[in-house]
Order: sequence, then structure tokens, then C-alpha cells
Amino acid sequence: MRTLALFLALSIASLSLLAQPPMPRKAPEITILEPSGKQTLLSSFKGKVVVLAFIMTTCPHCQAECGVLSKLQSELGSKGFQPLAIAINDPTGPLVTGFMQTFHPSFPVGYLPERQTVLDYLHVSDNDRWVVPQLVVIDRKGMIVAQSAPQGSEELQNEDKMRKLLIDLLSPPKIGKS
Repeated sequence: MRTLALFLALSIASLSLLAQPPMPRKAPEITILEPSGKQTLLSSFKGKVVVLAFIMTTCPHCQAECGVLSKLQSELGSKGFQPLAIAINDPTGPLVTGFMQTFHPSFPVGYLPERQTVLDYLHVSDNDRWVVPQLVVIDRKGMIVAQSAPQGSEELQNEDKMRKLLIDLLSPPKIGKS
């Protein structure tokens, strides 16, 4: 019986690992729409370390994560860190405006016109069970180097661990001795 339980647990764990998209991988281009009508290309931030947060404006965890990202931007923005958030709840435009007025994030918050774009970006399907916020970390070269698991990732949602990851990505490359 224990062997069966262990087998099932390992099978479930391996399925969740298979659900994770490969990394590093090139960050796909997306156009973020802001309630003001401004359209921002993700590629316009190339050269910066970007954390892209897919959020629901009404989610307390997402609201808290945006507070953490604002704090990290004030600490690390001058070194090249840029957070962005994309709201995924409907009707997105008016909700983003209210979110901005209530929580005052220090970075752009927008939305995508089609939910399928979000699903494709995260490599999840409408049938998958996933939580928000979903975080994607993009290095200075435009490569996704970390992404939340569908059920969330403590290493990306913990402020101290995220800070360490960002500092590592923002540090100049170490030149090895030959």
C-alpha cells in the first residue's frame, strides 16, 4: 500500500514538472494595453530585468504582490529592474483603473485584449488549474529565466528570495579565470 501511495505521489509530482514550460526561453512579444489607451511592447524593456505579474485586480494576494514589486522597484529600479502587471479579470479596463487609484503601484499595470494570449504566454490551458499571481522573470537579454508553477512558487512569491534573484540578475556577469 505504501508503495502504491509513493508511486502516485511521484507520478503527480512528475506531471506538475512536465507542466512547467522550458527555461530559459525567449520571452514572447506582447502588447500591454493600459486604461489610458497607451500600448506598451514588452520588448521595449529589453536591457532591463523584468518581473511580469499576471494578476486579478480583486485578488488580495495579487494586490500584496504588487506592493512588494513596488517596494523592489524603489530599491532596484535604478539598477535596471522593471516590474509590470497584466490584469486578467473581466472587464479588465475599468478594473485596472480602479486598482491603480486604490493601490498606486509604481509601475505600469495593463491588460491583454484576449485571455488566450495570457494562457499561451504562461503555457497553460483553460482546463488547467492555476492560481494568481503568476510571475515571470525576464533577464536583460529578453529570456524567461523563472516562472511560477501553475499552483504558485514560494521562491518567486517570497520577497527576500525574489530580491536575491533580482540582485543576481542585475549584477554584472562574473568573469571567470582561465
